[in-house]
Amino acid sequence: MLERFLLLWLLLTSGVAYFFPEPLVATKVTLPWLITITMFSIGLMLPRDEVRQVFLRWPTVFAGTALQYAVMPLLAFGMGKAFGLTGDAFIGIVVVGCVPGAMASNVLTLNARGNTSYSVSLTTAATFLSPIAVPLVLALALQSKDGVDVAILWNASKVLVTTVVVPVLIGHLLSRRFPNLETHSQRYGAIVANLAILWIIAVVVAISRSQLEKLRVDLFGALLAVNLLGYVAGYAGGWGMRLPEPMRRALTLEVGMQNAGLGAALAVKLFPDQTGVAIAPAIYTFGCMLTGTMLAHMWARSSGSR
Repeated sequence: MLERFLLLWLLLTSGVAYFFPEPLVATKVTLPWLITITMFSIGLMLPRDEVRQVFLRWPTVFAGTALQYAVMPLLAFGMGKAFGLTGDAFIGIVVVGCVPGAMASNVLTLNARGNTSYSVSLTTAATFLSPIAVPLVLALALQSKDGVDVAILWNASKVLVTTVVVPVLIGHLLSRRFPNLETHSQRYGAIVANLAILWIIAVVVAISRSQLEKLRVDLFGALLAVNLLGYVAGYAGGWGMRLPEPMRRALTLEVGMQNAGLGAALAVKLFPDQTGVAIAPAIYTFGCMLTGTMLAHMWARSSGSR
């Protein structure tokens, strides 16, 4: 029920956070730990064969990952400029474009009759490369922005190593060492990860309530454009790489669906005095879940009608 209706739960928990923000604001300090718990749970659920697949088919995996880390930051930067975003809103949309793909893309790839194994391989590669890729593209995108100290962005590398890569590694190694743990993690890991993401977005909504009341339509338009053009770029990239249709679908969802929950927590950590930065990743979480679900449903129906 939690995973199947995640979008509904996001709306409900965010609504509660908006109208009753005080209790959640007090838990702001837990955001890095929530990300750590999420990534540890993902590591527990990561099948050992998937890590092997990353290296066995490295050309298509790393080509897809390179496409994501090249296209999404450019789209975010370009749409931010095109829609006239400034200040926290612009930094926030750039953060959205820089983070790795969302784990939800793996589930939606399965629903879309896509290649789930390739999707998981892409997510795995993007996650492990994030401590290098994310700070690099953030620095390139934001170096010209007034009031942004690019030097602090390199702190993102340390944050991503300690809260993303290391927990995934520890979780994966523990599941390999203790088979019973791996069995239980397949049952409960997704629940823990999704609950953590729900809490992260709720906290972001609570601490950003005053900025949410002043939101302009242009931010929604820019985020929607990034999301939809990301899907187009992913499918076109798969076509250019001559991937079969199931792998194209996996790449499409992986590129267009960013780990916005991680982006929101990262924004709070890197820009503690600019709470508005985390709004764009929080909104993107809703948007990409909605459009991704619709796209997966469309593909599933088209596959079923053949």
